[in-house]
Amino acid sequence: MSTPLWIPDEKRIAATNMAAFHRFVIEKKGISATNSDELWRWSVDDQAGFWDAIWDFCHIVGEKGERVMIDKEQFPGARYFPDARLNFAENLLRRRDESLAMVFRGEDRVRREVTWQQLYNTTSRLAQALRACGLKPGDRVAGYVPNMPEAMMLMLGAASLGATVSTASPDFGVQGVIDRFGQIEPRVLVAADGYFYNGTWHSSLEKLPAIVNLLPSVEMVLVVPYGESTPDVSGIPNAVLFDDFLAPYEAGDIEFEQLPFDHPLYILFSSGTTGAPKCIIHGAGGVLLQHVKEQQLHGDVKPDDRVFYFTTCGWMMWNWLATTLAAEATVVLYDGSPVYPNPSVLFDYADEVGMTLFGVSAKFLDGISKAGVRPIESHNLGTVKTLCSTGSVLVPEGFDYVYRNVKKDIHLASISGGTDLCASFVGGNPLLPVCRGEIQGPTLGMDVDVLDQNGRSVRDEKGELVCKSPFPSVPLGFWGDDDGSRFYSAYFEMYPGIWRHGDWMEWKDGGGMVITGRSDATLNAGGVRIGTAEIYQQVECIPEILEAIVIGQPWENDTRIVLFVRLADRAVLDDNLEAKIRLAIRENASPRHVPTWILEVADIPRTKSGKIVELAVRAVVQGEPVKNIEALSNPEALNLFRDRPELAC
Repeated sequence: MSTPLWIPDEKRIAATNMAAFHRFVIEKKGISATNSDELWRWSVDDQAGFWDAIWDFCHIVGEKGERVMIDKEQFPGARYFPDARLNFAENLLRRRDESLAMVFRGEDRVRREVTWQQLYNTTSRLAQALRACGLKPGDRVAGYVPNMPEAMMLMLGAASLGATVSTASPDFGVQGVIDRFGQIEPRVLVAADGYFYNGTWHSSLEKLPAIVNLLPSVEMVLVVPYGESTPDVSGIPNAVLFDDFLAPYEAGDIEFEQLPFDHPLYILFSSGTTGAPKCIIHGAGGVLLQHVKEQQLHGDVKPDDRVFYFTTCGWMMWNWLATTLAAEATVVLYDGSPVYPNPSVLFDYADEVGMTLFGVSAKFLDGISKAGVRPIESHNLGTVKTLCSTGSVLVPEGFDYVYRNVKKDIHLASISGGTDLCASFVGGNPLLPVCRGEIQGPTLGMDVDVLDQNGRSVRDEKGELVCKSPFPSVPLGFWGDDDGSRFYSAYFEMYPGIWRHGDWMEWKDGGGMVITGRSDATLNAGGVRIGTAEIYQQVECIPEILEAIVIGQPWENDTRIVLFVRLADRAVLDDNLEAKIRLAIRENASPRHVPTWILEVADIPRTKSGKIVELAVRAVVQGEPVKNIEALSNPEALNLFRDRPELAC
């Protein structure tokens, strides 16, 4: 294990929920685990005992039933709490007092706060109105909304009735919305009148008529005012303003439908950059248990904490963030650019509202590092206990940046999982040291391993990130995949009975983990498999480079590595800079990592959630079509990679 950048002191460790849970299972389950590694091993060896303990320790509201797990040898196919009855929304609406449930900022334009009582009352009225429209368990409700309070109210109201919820960010174009919602046929569509980004208002009202006309299943459109107090919805079929829809109903006790553990709660969408987005169905109980475990144990979230994650409604981190209400914590929401009107705006927000968990993407940290932002000198951040990073690999220099320039006494939790499981496989642990460039370990209950191409478990070498045992948030399936063949192919085809996640990872003997990129984007130059993150790690710490994207191009019966770089202002990709890049890669990775070509581009394409799209760039370079362009936030950037004379075959 490398030298730790941060070590929690004994007082902090003793006060964590993770330590309390460890004491709880020693007493209630009689286990003999003496450290975090032994606790994790028990959690995967005795899944029934572990998830039963999570239900009790996190105070899940519902009838648990007698059986915790059946068909445990089947993967996929194992089931959890088959006799349970619960309601997801009821677990998030435990409070009805005047303290804050939500804090919201829409860039520098909108400021709102919502108390627990207000949240409960609005959800009550929305649930009554939806029930009066005939909405029933299993019906789909779609949200085309910014990350604002009404988005979570929509989810809570629909989930209280047993409806299934899907959301998309309002920066999707018409086709992007139809590619997603058109597959699942929602009965109700909720949309805002627009959104703010970089100080500019972007109206959604012009797109909504076309969207609704292409979604014949939609019977009602609820429009939430955001930019205007009373937007004109007369041109939108079956549209009504949100407040007008609620007006006939008085707040009262919510009638929460008691539903099976596996009742469909969410349909999430894959990025769709290699084809139509997969519609991934997630059950209420599995999502709930995974999130409370991650938030309350791994993230140490407690009642009245203030939890923030920078996300849109098109990324699973929005679903994750919503569940922090189950911890009786305040959810902190933000809509807009994370660097408008200045790169410190999110740190301003953290100080203003007293965030305790501050969640962002690795790309955000890299960007503010390049911009020279030093919150440690300009902000207090006294309340922030945990900084979470996900979305892409946080390189070692990102760890250095946080501890040098953000806060020294902070738990930096690099976490990784995905939309596929609506949870994390690996992440932070508040009891353990944080080492440079390393994820701390697997999350509890997740039987994570690294396998080589022959299916053998390996340490200190790169391989496929897998999960060898079932877990509660295994998707119920893909929408429209009636025989389950697409679902099985996506996760279980390479190693039958084992979930292959598609990440390339190294598990070090010291316990830490390093993800080196997506295995389906892994480079194979000269017969050596190379994770793309290994190259980014070296390139993106060079001041002249803002960001990069690397692909493997078939060439003379082998693969040659092509690196595209976006340069900082006034930087020039001359022979000196190229030599500097090649030397950094050669000395810190290996000679095999050194690209054949280094080419400049003005922009790099990315998904709506900010992930760079290596496979789409590779397709363009090879002259292949890129499916579902609507999944990209900047699809025009793909043209920068097309017909490059240097790459002609």
